[in-house]
Amino acid sequence: MTKAELVDEVAAKADLSKADAKAAVDAFLETVEESLAAGNDVSFPGFGKFSVSQRAAREGVNPRDPSGPKIQIAARTVPKFSAGAALKSAVN
Repeated sequence: MTKAELVDEVAAKADLSKADAKAAVDAFLETVEESLAAGNDVSFPGFGKFSVSQRAAREGVNPRDPSGPKIQIAARTVPKFSAGAALKSAVN
């Protein structure tokens, strides 16, 4: 599902105009992004939890030339999603 399709679904289910639904979806995504950037978790009981995780620096190789020189991959912060029990059971 694309963002446009999500906006269409939200508009239909919430009886909103597409412009209002787009504004709501944009506001939701922006809020989650800002919260994660600040290092906070975003939790929706039953649906899941968005969080940030730290990846340590490591040594890697170029997959096109595995026998070539090793490269250093810097440490970084990455977003993470853990699905909740209700979402898992809905998918199964």
